[in-house]
Amino acid sequence: MPEVRLEENPSNITQADMVVAIPSYREAELIAHPTTQAARGLRRYFSDKNAVIINCDNDSDDGTKEAFFSAETEGVPQIYISTPPEVRGKGNNFHNLFRKVVELGAKAVVVVDADLKSITPQWIKHLGEPLFNEFGYVAPLYVRHKYDGTITNSIAYPLTRALYGRRVRQPIGGDFGFSGELARVYLASPTWTDAVRHFGIDVWMTTLAVNHNVPICQAFMGRPKIHKAKDPGADLGPMFSQVVGTIFDLMAHSAGYWMRVKWSKPTSIYGFGLGEVEMPPPVKMNLGVLAEKFHRGFDQYHEVWRAVLTPAIMNKVEEVAGLPDENFDFPTQTWAKLLFDFAVAYNKKVIDAEELLASLIPLYFGKTLSYARKTERMSVQQAEEFIENECMVFEETKPYLIEHWIT
Repeated sequence: MPEVRLEENPSNITQADMVVAIPSYREAELIAHPTTQAARGLRRYFSDKNAVIINCDNDSDDGTKEAFFSAETEGVPQIYISTPPEVRGKGNNFHNLFRKVVELGAKAVVVVDADLKSITPQWIKHLGEPLFNEFGYVAPLYVRHKYDGTITNSIAYPLTRALYGRRVRQPIGGDFGFSGELARVYLASPTWTDAVRHFGIDVWMTTLAVNHNVPICQAFMGRPKIHKAKDPGADLGPMFSQVVGTIFDLMAHSAGYWMRVKWSKPTSIYGFGLGEVEMPPPVKMNLGVLAEKFHRGFDQYHEVWRAVLTPAIMNKVEEVAGLPDENFDFPTQTWAKLLFDFAVAYNKKVIDAEELLASLIPLYFGKTLSYARKTERMSVQQAEEFIENECMVFEETKPYLIEHWIT
């Protein structure tokens, strides 16, 4: 982890009770809005606290720093911290943040995405207030379009829930709160990897909070999350492998914990009930592209899958691949066992980790296509119930994972 950091602290802040952090890379066009809303939230709801807004950046060359400092903050001081030139990664930004939080002696930290368009001052209240009321980690709860966050819906949420027994709906939500004490835990963790230093950071933070028995809640945000949404069929880049690789890595470190967990329990919701009326903006999904990428992956990775999957699950995948597009269906139990097989193969180093994770992507596209077809006529709430049912299948199928993990 790089120990060098570049810092600008024009108000010379040396102590703070509360921090709002905005991680960024090349967000000059959008960062001013969440910065201003964060300042309003701090002024309105935490006027009795010494507060600071910190932009944790990756040495952006598009004027992100200038846009951050130009934002109206109603007198709330600002600090800019950057990784050295050429050092990228959201997790590297967070490592800088954790160190600064400890230096400042902050009790509460709220993090919001730099591309957030729907943030209001209330978001700071919802994510920050629980930290002064016995909670140590606050995950966001917002209504998202049924096609937004498909990695969360089909992998991160069902896996983390089945493994660790806590229903945290957005384990990679991007907006959350944590205590200063937890920042120390994060800094000292031996589980930092290259993936955690990049996009694996969010699910890593959530998982460590659960595994350290930190009191966790979900904060209902009152509005949908509106940000730069992406087509689930578009190029995933390194994000997919970093998130899934981090989940698999942490399974090895915490096997003694999750093997004892039988079922999940709800996580308390802080704030208003789910009486959401404002609907999230639509997310376009190209079903033809998903189908094409799944079938192309079937040809490319067929032999890799044979090495990773049990014969019964490989036969199921071949059956799925043989279905006509209009009847395409990836059964939930097959998907759960498939992910468990991948986790086992990853940790037993059956094949190269990079190739293994790359070969999972076409299967994920196939699962996403199946999900899109099944939920096409469903409302947001009906799609949520569908995902909850899928999670129950993961929990019921967990003995399969334990059996293969220990043999």
